[in-house]
Amino acid sequence: MVSYFLNKKNFINIPAFSITGIGSLPHLNAEEACSFVLDNTDIPFWPQLPRLSFFELMIPQFSEGLPFLKVDEERQNIWIEDDGSNSLNEFYERYSDGIMTSISERNSKGFYAFLKSIKGMHFDFLKGQTTGPLTFTLGLKDKKGRPIYFDEELREVSLLLLKSKIRWQINILREYANNVIVFIDEPILSALGTSSYLGVDTEEVIRLLRETSDEIKQSNCISGIHCCAKADWQIVIKSGVDIVSFDAYEYAQTLSIYPDEFNDFLKRGGYLAWGIVPTTDAIIKESTESLKEHFNLSLERLSKYLPYGLLIKQIIMTPSCGLGSRSIEDSTKVFRILRELKNLVHRYL
Repeated sequence: MVSYFLNKKNFINIPAFSITGIGSLPHLNAEEACSFVLDNTDIPFWPQLPRLSFFELMIPQFSEGLPFLKVDEERQNIWIEDDGSNSLNEFYERYSDGIMTSISERNSKGFYAFLKSIKGMHFDFLKGQTTGPLTFTLGLKDKKGRPIYFDEELREVSLLLLKSKIRWQINILREYANNVIVFIDEPILSALGTSSYLGVDTEEVIRLLRETSDEIKQSNCISGIHCCAKADWQIVIKSGVDIVSFDAYEYAQTLSIYPDEFNDFLKRGGYLAWGIVPTTDAIIKESTESLKEHFNLSLERLSKYLPYGLLIKQIIMTPSCGLGSRSIEDSTKVFRILRELKNLVHRYL
């Protein structure tokens, strides 16, 4: 698939070493989280706040509007149970009428606080995110505990729901930015192929990811995908995304296993979002200097397989993953190091 960047009359140039985040932050105050984002990033993103509410966890946050959805707020649980209602037909009617499904303020206080924080402002780039269709359908289960991925209709309905929510947030964010980036968050990609997911078909995985990416690009926006740990990068590349976000602290060298795929990806305008600053307990022992050395070594090794010039020019800098499980102190350190690293490595250009 040809990259979104090359489909535009003017090649979109994300400034090298631009800093953004994956999504989640540990804050309990949405306004403070938004201030944190605006103070620490080049590409602001709306914050997800899982400590603030159960509804801001990855799957609940994007679940509103799904037919047969049941919620037990006290036990912090959601599941799918066919109650004989007409909700499935009603969903299809709304979707066919082009009615977009929103994310409510209950499920995303960070999104609504972000809009208030940027009122009257305009940016070159803003970033949103969505839970990916695989993580969503393999994580959400029916009343028997079976992932809804294995129900063909519920899998397809979930894809339509996520696509609708993508259009909804894009329509809002584009009022504040020249360019909107949307990351598809797929942490479950690293687990595919294990015994728990033997029934997951590779071609279906690619279709779901490609359709999600295409939904973003059809809105003239930039699609990215965030993968935790070691993923099957061939599948990721085949999804047609424009940005691959990966844990460069632990897994940078895994990209060298697929030199042809990543060479093509970079040459057609794709970007790599280097999650070079860890969001695990490793952040406690790391410093700007140690991570600079780590980055230099990773870059040196990868440049044996991929063009050095493209690696340097088509790079975004991020934490290795979301920060929702860390402390505010750790999160502050992560972004401080990112800013300092940017200043140190910018000379490579």
